Amino acid sequence: MNAPLSASLPPGNLAEAPSGPLAIEAIGLVKRFEGTLAVDGVDLAVPQGAIYGVLGPNGAGKTTTLRMLLGIIDPDEGVRRVFGHERPHDIARLIGYLPEERGLYPSMKADEAIAFLGALRGVPLAEGRRRGRELLEEHGLGHAADKTIRQLSKGMAQTVQLLGTLVHRPRLVVLDEPFSGLDAINQGKLEAMIRRLAAEGTTVIFSTHVIAHAERLCEGVAIIAGGKVPYAGSVDAARDRIPAQVRLETASPDGAWRAALPADARSEGRYWLFSLPESGIEPLLRALIEGNAGILSLSIERAGLHDAFVEIAGEAAARALQENSVTEQGR
Repeated sequence: MNAPLSASLPPGNLAEAPSGPLAIEAIGLVKRFEGTLAVDGVDLAVPQGAIYGVLGPNGAGKTTTLRMLLGIIDPDEGVRRVFGHERPHDIARLIGYLPEERGLYPSMKADEAIAFLGALRGVPLAEGRRRGRELLEEHGLGHAADKTIRQLSKGMAQTVQLLGTLVHRPRLVVLDEPFSGLDAINQGKLEAMIRRLAAEGTTVIFSTHVIAHAERLCEGVAIIAGGKVPYAGSVDAARDRIPAQVRLETASPDGAWRAALPADARSEGRYWLFSLPESGIEPLLRALIEGNAGILSLSIERAGLHDAFVEIAGEAAARALQENSVTEQGR
């Protein structure tokens, strides 16, 4: 019997042990290419039905990690399991995979392209065509069913390939940089599609170098940099690594109440900025009121996933992530 991941991993490799059955688990995955270490000891645990992001700059090891998880390439070291199976090819019909390198036959009609991809996962061609037309209608592309791929816009062609990833109704969908090359409208449609899949019980894991997508969509993330995963766990736990920041505006510029402010408090014009005290905001509020500070405004701002990424992966990785995003927007 396979041991559960939480029992197999050394302490500290995961930010938290997920509860419930897992769709994907990885223990100490290592991959080298011609002597170069591309992935160095990756541990992951993705609960069934979750939306999970693999977040990191280009070249960090995201694609190599996903390909090892799916059995496209084998790790040099470590164990990977998909729905408990150590040989993902044995359950290929349960998996839908959209690679980073998009590719459809240009002369194929849209519904035929979807049917062809479904046939690779065991769906009869006639059934694939029927499902393909249904999916195209459902996603507002019914008019494109009889058009060839070369007649479609880039965004429409990418949607057709994504629908081909879903036509066999997989339980696990793996998307490698799915937002790359899409305009804002199509990115929004893809986000809605991912949410709908998860609502239906499908597990979705996607890689991205755009923090906003992961923050909006994911319950859990793995942050990957330099082939290592310094953090894997919930988005909330990642953000909670950085204390919330308090922004305080007072009518009184000075007074005995100043002694109640935390040691890291700094003034910026009319405002005081400081970390939320461990004791919470209520004791500080009492001291400010009793000291006649004259509170004009007070807000508590929780750290975002970008701040957490910088804290966990370092400024160099964060800069690389930002450069990837700028390059993507300029295309």
